[in-house]
Amino acid sequence: MKTTRNKRLTTMVTLAMLGTISFVLMLFNFPLPFLPPFLKVDFSDIPALIAGIVFSPLAGVVVVGLKNVLYYVFNGGGVPVGEVANFFAGVAFMYPVAWFYHKRKSNKALASGLLAGTITMALSLAILNYLVILPAYAFFFGMADMADPAVKTDLVLYGILPFNLIKAILISALFVPLFLKLKPWIERQRVQLQA
Repeated sequence: MKTTRNKRLTTMVTLAMLGTISFVLMLFNFPLPFLPPFLKVDFSDIPALIAGIVFSPLAGVVVVGLKNVLYYVFNGGGVPVGEVANFFAGVAFMYPVAWFYHKRKSNKALASGLLAGTITMALSLAILNYLVILPAYAFFFGMADMADPAVKTDLVLYGILPFNLIKAILISALFVPLFLKLKPWIERQRVQLQA
């Protein structure tokens, strides 16, 4: 009984730590020169990927959620349209990676997950932006042009879709060598959690 409680506490502390690291990484963002400047790349999904692989896809979701709650609180509140969009983007990318890895626990499964996550994030965020996020910006922030179908289509096709593809590729390129370096540690953590 005590061992289960200790494992649960260790998991909660680790997820809180990864969520905090993810929040800090979110602060170090940068735009891509050929895309709209409000679209910024950061590497805050890497701690969520680690949580998803070590624990479960749901643990990765917790880290993505915690990161966005912290970002919202530290930015003074307001309407959290950007944070909601970031949450869905992070989950859409991380969840397939963790799911594929838990199915096979191999480098090939990780590669399949990264490819699936890239496609899932790019397509789902294109649709979500067109239907929900851009209209929310138009409604809450008075950006009337964001509600125009032609503007939304151009922004999604020439801004949001390529941005999410590039972001996922950059995160994957950074995560793969990090994962290979951390793989022995990750496997030890998984074994300890299952013991």
